[in-house]
Amino acid sequence: MLAGEPPVRCSPEQGSGCAPPETFRLRSSPGKGPVLAGEPPVRCSPEQGSGCAPPETFRLRSSPDGESDDGQLPRHRYLLAAFGDPGHAFPAIALGRALVGRGHEVCLQTWSRWAEHVQRQGMSFSPAPEYDVWPRGGLAPYAAAVRAARDTMPLIEDFDPHAVVADILTVAGGLAAQMAERPWATLIPHVLPTSEAGLPPYSAGARLPRTRLGSAAWSLARPILSGGQERGREELNGARERVGLPALDHVHGGISRQLAIVATFPQLEYPRHDRDPSVRVTGPLLWEQVHGEVAEPPPGDEPLILIAPSTSQDPDHRMLRAALQGLAGEPVRVLATTNRRAPTTPLPTPANARIVDWLSYARSIPGCAAVICHAGHGTVVRSLACGVPVIGCPEAGDMAENAARLSWSGTGISLPRRLVTPRGVRLAVRKLLADPGYGERALELKNWSHRRDGSTEAARALESFC
Repeated sequence: MLAGEPPVRCSPEQGSGCAPPETFRLRSSPGKGPVLAGEPPVRCSPEQGSGCAPPETFRLRSSPDGESDDGQLPRHRYLLAAFGDPGHAFPAIALGRALVGRGHEVCLQTWSRWAEHVQRQGMSFSPAPEYDVWPRGGLAPYAAAVRAARDTMPLIEDFDPHAVVADILTVAGGLAAQMAERPWATLIPHVLPTSEAGLPPYSAGARLPRTRLGSAAWSLARPILSGGQERGREELNGARERVGLPALDHVHGGISRQLAIVATFPQLEYPRHDRDPSVRVTGPLLWEQVHGEVAEPPPGDEPLILIAPSTSQDPDHRMLRAALQGLAGEPVRVLATTNRRAPTTPLPTPANARIVDWLSYARSIPGCAAVICHAGHGTVVRSLACGVPVIGCPEAGDMAENAARLSWSGTGISLPRRLVTPRGVRLAVRKLLADPGYGERALELKNWSHRRDGSTEAARALESFC
């Protein structure tokens, strides 16, 4: 829905993915591009920043040949579909904001918790179908994808997008786009997860081999590791068959071969020999929730260390506790956040530390000498975009891969789980602060991001694609 519109009311026949006519009032007139029907001008609030859509964006009409009346790029409609965890929803919001700012019409389908934030950026919002999925009971993952793809079809028919952009975890979005015969792209909000001969398997936490012997060893192991990829292909093809799509003969079929936007720093990408030409590494897509207050660090002039735990992993705050204890006697100041996840038992609070419930990374990280985190991709690239090196303490998922890329690129230190102890964290911080090379390489990425905004690059890739 558009900002200020009443909530979507879906009938039982429409299903959870419906989009009633009043939801989307942006339509194409005969022979013309999208126009806005009777909506008031969009006003940018301070929290929206420079990326929001100016009023004139929605008053521009397209001429019959597709060119806008002012000679700019033709206006398109883009449907974005994203998994609701912050690591996936936030990059999608950043991309949508950039597209709106460039004059396009965007609808973002994701979890309802982000509806208000989506609307603030000038986008329409549609609630994503949500189901109980195994192992928490309920549907198998691909069964849920099939149902969600069917539930998304009314949205595609109603919004009539020129292209669909599906987050890598949102299989349903890609399936629905193909069912509707629309161009589709994949948004990958981390490093490229596909494998290649000589590279370690994704998420193993292994660095790029330094020698030919190391590459050969990984190549020998590839037939064993490819079993899981083949099973994934078979399961995806089963889902494709259930929605009337042909089978694929290649693995990683959930990634579009029309356009795959890899939203990371190219400096974190391993060199490849057979990367598909559809892959575009754009730089990170950065967005965060509005937060009015600025978290004040402890007083003093010592280096400031930010402890930024995951919002989804390590519920007992094991890493946060280890870092607070390990840095208690060090000549540093510590600013830590629980990320609104209350600890089950009290946290240690040394004299050189301050613990807050929530803080803005965009405002807090630039003043830091280092960031300690679980190596979630969003926190890693936010830190590097601020020129701050990272100590990655991976917990699960792709965190080990991100920590390995920090080590390989020289922008941080990877601290395996077994070493995430008070002593391990203390030694890692000492090592990082003693070597200016980490900060220098992080600063290089900051300078790169100032020259090439990832959201703008991703929007341009979509414009050239559709």
